[in-house]
Amino acid sequence: MDFGELVRREGGDGRLVVQPRMGFGDPVRMRAGLLATKEARATTVGTLTLDSYTRVGDLDAVESALRQGIRLNGYPIVSHPASTTEAVLEGLRDHTFPVQVRHGSATPAGIFRAMMRLRLNATEGGPVSYCLPYGRTPLAEAVQNWADCCRLYSRLRELGIEPHLETFGGCMMGQLCPPSQLVAISFLEAMFFAQHGIRSLSLSYAQQTHMGQDQEAVAALRRLCADLLPTRNWHIVVYTYMGVYPETSRGAYRLLGRAAELAVTTGAERLIVKTAAEARRIPTVHENVLALEFAGRAAELTARRHPQVPYGTDGPADSQTYREARALVEAVLGLDPDIGRALLTAFRRGYLDVPYCVHPDNAGLTRSRIDTDGRLRWVDIGNLPLSGIAELGGSRRISSADLMNDLHHIRRRFDEPPRDSGESFDAELVWGEWIDRGP
Repeated sequence: MDFGELVRREGGDGRLVVQPRMGFGDPVRMRAGLLATKEARATTVGTLTLDSYTRVGDLDAVESALRQGIRLNGYPIVSHPASTTEAVLEGLRDHTFPVQVRHGSATPAGIFRAMMRLRLNATEGGPVSYCLPYGRTPLAEAVQNWADCCRLYSRLRELGIEPHLETFGGCMMGQLCPPSQLVAISFLEAMFFAQHGIRSLSLSYAQQTHMGQDQEAVAALRRLCADLLPTRNWHIVVYTYMGVYPETSRGAYRLLGRAAELAVTTGAERLIVKTAAEARRIPTVHENVLALEFAGRAAELTARRHPQVPYGTDGPADSQTYREARALVEAVLGLDPDIGRALLTAFRRGYLDVPYCVHPDNAGLTRSRIDTDGRLRWVDIGNLPLSGIAELGGSRRISSADLMNDLHHIRRRFDEPPRDSGESFDAELVWGEWIDRGP
């Protein structure tokens, strides 16, 4: 089955497919997690998240951990025999419940080969987003690796299986990357995938600090896809906030509810949820299910209060976020007809430059901060092609105290009691019955 087609059929227009980031190393626990996800009271798809050793290709460490019974922080799909993973998936994966592999690797060839042996036809990542935030792999090496893997993965069609890839570019660094660059990188990675043979795509965007700005960003991403993406088989996936998370259960659920509201009001089809345990540890199966069911319920209530989705391709066409994102995309695509080479040139010239990212191939000249109105704005655009376009906010000097304050902005805001009840879902759902259902 085509992962993308199922999500587009079940999500959008006020409906939402919800998905956990669930990762367990033990096959029994992994199967239990997938089963619980499938049986949750929401429209769900499954997740098989890989461990950090597999992500960086340290398979000797995986083997050592398996021999010694050391718990891994994800599923070692390359090291387990195919028969073990087939047993995990047996009777769960079907035409109503696909399973996506999430991994975080800049060198993913072994992971792709393992997925293909198992006919797992949905995964995510990208040559930029799975390289710059995660290590020191040269960007040129990551681009070549991902080009090779896209071409390899597209061969699943020879078996009658449609491969699906999701960009991770909308989640760069988790926080403090202005939405326009998140949109641009997510879109450019989708174009890269398409150029290398992938026809079923999803494009990510991670919830940031201001609902209105996030709505502009998702609308901008949808418009770019409608205008420029060379396939109609695409959808948008919103990630619940990827930065420093609220410590209280009330705060965590409030933030998740806002993410569901963002997804529904922008016409996004899928939401990656986070749990109330996010700030402390890897969540349990039960905590994942609570988050899935809460997000599904919050989406239903939001859709009821917003019977007509106000955004999408007909959203704020000339928003500041769209103007910046379009300028970045056009500048990069104009560098070279080969999108991989264009991405390398863009980072070398600073046309793409992620704030606070210390990877050697990132120029590191840009800075951003959360403005007084809660929007995430550029403070210094470095060599980004946004002169005369970007709206700069605040002082050009950012101290370490300023940075730490911005990093903890969302935690403080959502752990504090709400100042109003402006959320589109019932407040009682957050700190009443749902908290009482905890483990």
